[in-house]
Amino acid sequence: MTKSPEAKPLGFARHGARIGLGAFLGFAGVSHLTFAREEFRSQVPGFVPLDPDLTVILSGVAEIGLGLSLLALVRKRVAVGWIAAFFFVAVFPGNFAQWQEGRDAFGLDTDGKRLTRLFFQPVLIALALWSTAAWRDRSQLRSKA
Repeated sequence: MTKSPEAKPLGFARHGARIGLGAFLGFAGVSHLTFAREEFRSQVPGFVPLDPDLTVILSGVAEIGLGLSLLALVRKRVAVGWIAAFFFVAVFPGNFAQWQEGRDAFGLDTDGKRLTRLFFQPVLIALALWSTAAWRDRSQLRSKA
């Protein structure tokens, strides 16, 4: 059995970005469950087969879990980074539907603002992968499988 290579340490900037992203996801998740629940419900596209409120609750719980994982599971950061990136990919159709259907929420009250928001999703995906060094240290996942 070969020993898996040790992951390189994260630098200060990556740690800061990981912590910031974790806090952002935690806050977003709490907002799904509390003060912004109605706005999130209005964003759930019609093609989602679940009740909009249940969709908001489940996505909020997922965001809280991802946020806490980014903050606390430093040794599992590569896996958590990939999971966070996939989560951002998974919610993108909802953002696209908001733009396509012209739904107002969170100050996104014009087609231009909603379209601009779409370009931030790839930034979140890249931030999840970069801040956890998930792309750089992806061999960590293969060596443990």
